[in-house]
Parts: sequence; structure tokens; C-alpha cells
Amino acid sequence: MQSITTLSLTRSASGAITARRAVGFDGAQATVQGQKVMGIAHTDAADGEDLTLDVRGTAVIEAGAAINIGDSLIVDAQGRAIPTTGNLAVAAGATAVSSTAANGEILTGGDLPEYVFADALEAATAAGEFIEVLLR
Repeated sequence: MQSITTLSLTRSASGAITARRAVGFDGAQATVQGQKVMGIAHTDAADGEDLTLDVRGTAVIEAGAAINIGDSLIVDAQGRAIPTTGNLAVAAGATAVSSTAANGEILTGGDLPEYVFADALEAATAAGEFIEVLLR
């Protein structure tokens, strides 16, 4: 079995941070479901305190719902891990486009509506449990 090295970064907390919750690139605890996150907080931190984040490898995070091993994970509005809300697909009633004339003009923007930050290495039966995840 291979071991995975975890990479951690230290930054200043922007607002109160709860241990084992996701933190955004602004240094604040995640508050929007599906938002892009920088890493997972090791410990609680008050505004302005140094905060260590796991950003690569494995991390332990609090679950916000039941999670199965292998689930792709996003954050909820409290910075906890939850399964993605579904696969990216063409909306019901939309017209599928297969024309080469579209030339890449069908999808615009750079980020998807949900930022998948990790995959579950352990299961959670309910919110509040702590599980190990593989950070993407």
C-alpha cells in the first residue's frame, strides 16, 4: 500500500473557524454550498489567528450528511462535507448540440456550479461524524 503525503499551509483566519471544516480562499470558513475551498482546518481559530489547512493528500473533515465510501464531496453551508447533488448533464427539455459550428461556444465560464474538493475514504451514517477524505 502506498502512503500519501499530506501538504499543509498556514494562513490567517478571516473570522471564526471551526476545526475539521472547509475554508475558502478568503481565509473564512465555507458558508456557501458547493463553493470552492482551499483546504480543511486542523483546529479552531479566531479571527486573525494563524490557521493550518490540509490542502493536498488526506484530511479529516466533519460530515454534513450520510456519506458512502467513494462519494465525490462538496461543502455544505457550514463547511462540512456532503455528497455532490448530482452528475453534470444536459437539462431536461434542453436541445443537445452536436454541431462543429458551435466550436466551443456551448459552455461558458471557468467554474462549475459545485466544486468537488475530495472523495470519501470512509463512510458517515449521519451529520456530525468525522471521516477521512482524499483531497483533490
